[in-house]
Amino acid sequence: MAKKTGGGPKKTNGDGPRGAASEPQTGGTTGTRAPIQAQLAVLAQYVKDLSFENPNAPESLQGPGQNPQLKVSVNVNAQARAQEAYEVLLNLEVHARSDAGVFYNVEMVYGGLFRLQNIPQNLLQPVLFVDCPTILFPFMRRVLGDVTRDGGFPPLMLDPIDFGRLYAENTARAPIEPQSTAKN
Repeated sequence: MAKKTGGGPKKTNGDGPRGAASEPQTGGTTGTRAPIQAQLAVLAQYVKDLSFENPNAPESLQGPGQNPQLKVSVNVNAQARAQEAYEVLLNLEVHARSDAGVFYNVEMVYGGLFRLQNIPQNLLQPVLFVDCPTILFPFMRRVLGDVTRDGGFPPLMLDPIDFGRLYAENTARAPIEPQSTAKN
């Protein structure tokens, strides 16, 4: 079998050194390049802090009692870490109680480390306070459900949060501060 050489562009799988063979093709003869695309990459996600308190167990596990109440608060914080890397934190507090007393309290900080490349400055805040929390939320929600179930209660499955709406409301009120929502 004859080995074919030369003729046509060299194909690579992208794991070799960056050179002429791995440069993107522009498709035209003008030498212009396509615009650089914005990129968001999740570098890590993690439980940074977690506390579950069930102060009245085992009595609190007997039933909800009269007038059960659930208070949920979620705040978003973001800060630069390294070049193009940002830490986004979801701070969650849940307080479940009734007239008989406290069922449980949960405090959790769930974080993610994101690399943001080629994001225009005017879009950086919305990406950090809308897109990144939207990516993290389902994972934080699963941890919360597991913790409340392991504490002897039905798993608490929070409804999805519209971080875009919260961002719009908070920016209309004041300059960017940690976002917050409370549900009763």
